[in-house]
Amino acid sequence: MSNKTLAILFDLESQESGGSPSFMSPTLSKNPQPISGDNNGGDVGRIPVDEWLPITESRKGNVYTATFHLLCSGIGLQVILLPAAFAALGWVWGMIILTVGFVWKIYSMWLLIHLHEAVHGTRFSRYLRLAIASFGLRLGKLLGVFPIMYLSGGASSLLVITGGKAIQQLLHIMSEDDTVPLTAVECFVIFSCFAVVMSQFPNLNSLFGVSLIGSVMAVAYCTMIWILPVTSDLQRNSDSYATRDTSFDNIFNAIGWIALAFRGNNLVLEIQGTLPSNSKNPSSKTMWRAIVISHVFIAICMFPLSIVVYWAYGDKIPATGGPMGSYLKLYEQDYSKRAACFIHLTFIFNCLCSYPINLMPACDNIEMVYTTRRQKPCSFFVRMMLRLFLGLVCFFVAVTFPFLPYLAVLIGAIALPVTFSYPCFMWISIKKPQRKSPMWYLNVLVGCLGASLSVLLVVASALRLDEQGLHANFYKP
Repeated sequence: MSNKTLAILFDLESQESGGSPSFMSPTLSKNPQPISGDNNGGDVGRIPVDEWLPITESRKGNVYTATFHLLCSGIGLQVILLPAAFAALGWVWGMIILTVGFVWKIYSMWLLIHLHEAVHGTRFSRYLRLAIASFGLRLGKLLGVFPIMYLSGGASSLLVITGGKAIQQLLHIMSEDDTVPLTAVECFVIFSCFAVVMSQFPNLNSLFGVSLIGSVMAVAYCTMIWILPVTSDLQRNSDSYATRDTSFDNIFNAIGWIALAFRGNNLVLEIQGTLPSNSKNPSSKTMWRAIVISHVFIAICMFPLSIVVYWAYGDKIPATGGPMGSYLKLYEQDYSKRAACFIHLTFIFNCLCSYPINLMPACDNIEMVYTTRRQKPCSFFVRMMLRLFLGLVCFFVAVTFPFLPYLAVLIGAIALPVTFSYPCFMWISIKKPQRKSPMWYLNVLVGCLGASLSVLLVVASALRLDEQGLHANFYKP
């Protein structure tokens, strides 16, 4: 099994790029073999070309770098939409689904970090490679390419839209005459310029400082959002907590918002790939510590924000979500401008810091194509141009499809199995637990539930679009 797996992985990129049949060594030998040993921090199973690519160029990470990478990428813009999901689901089902989703994600991450070095002498530092090793070349690429590229490039485009809109809202709050001096496109340009500059860090491990700032900003705005209602003296007597629309599409659309808040498993293997590993101290131990620490903070942000905001505003929260949570407009009315500006400003900084981390798999993929064709690593200038190109693509997508946030559940549901389904089937394929054993039954059940949830969310989102329509404002953000 392992020889077949390695052969598939060694030949994957050469088939995509039309290059020579192997790409895993600087000389591109015909029969490359993984390097084992304790060089470079005790990393085992390293393949030479990995030293050229941004995800695995540096394996000097530690529990702190991994923790902040996970925290920055784990508290995304979808967290702000959780109160809207509670407004549609109510107290009981909102809490149940949020808790189940949180535990489900933790379990799938546990599976992934133990699959990272499941094949002796090889580290799967990219989700797509693990998918191909598990499902075969054709099926692995069919199931993995679109979701992973959407979760990388698509998420970056969403950050441009959301970050640009947040800049526009911030300017509106600061304006004395209730006008906005910049158009949405101009705000997209401002955000994209800063984001492209921040994406010029050479590799994922070097983004530690960016992740640290992004994590602090995420915790700051989440805390401010829920602590303001708790500490204020505003009257809440008129708020209702009854769910008004119990239709299939509305309920599952709300479940979709919660599910999207737990995206990010496409980055777990990549972050683990920045850690050193050896037989005495495998990377899975360090990565698990980072997951536990980071998700303690994620839970502290998610649960109070969902519960307190829904308690404070009840049915005043639009159950449709909307960019950056439409309920934040209530904060402009109920609290000071300084508080509203602080929330928007920290949110913008978090979006900027999340951008290069989410874009890194796309950067890694495009640089892999370059290195296999040119048979040499990217120079500083080439790397800068490639990332500038990706930044322009994300900006073009944001301007062309500014309504993309309203399709988040529909498109995100297609990529949902990356978090909730594929890891279970990968475990069965690679670890091969005894048939009908508890671990086999658990992963079959959880994997099938994840796939079913994805289908139901796609159907519900399509029905909602058919019922309410979509204002497709192409090139008019």
